[in-house]
Amino acid sequence: MKTILTAALVALTIGAGAIGTATDASAQRRGGAAAAGIIGGLAAGAIIGGAIANSGPAYAAPPPAYYAPPPAYYAPPCRMVREQYWDGYGYRVRRVEVCD
Repeated sequence: MKTILTAALVALTIGAGAIGTATDASAQRRGGAAAAGIIGGLAAGAIIGGAIANSGPAYAAPPPAYYAPPPAYYAPPCRMVREQYWDGYGYRVRRVEVCD
């Protein structure tokens, strides 16, 4: 695919160069522009044809048949526990999350 695009770009560059050099018809010789167009077309055809002939089909590697599952870590669920503590004035109760 890359060679085809390169060949097309070269052909466009050659064609643009041929068009860019054309000036007033009275300054050109008779039939010179037509001959240049034909020669440019043949050259571009040869370049593009060669690029197409040399490019073979591209094959990709088959995908793997099996994907191993990711390692799993199952943590025990956390729970809320009522806890008594001494705050200096007396016992108080608070809820604390405990994850074992």
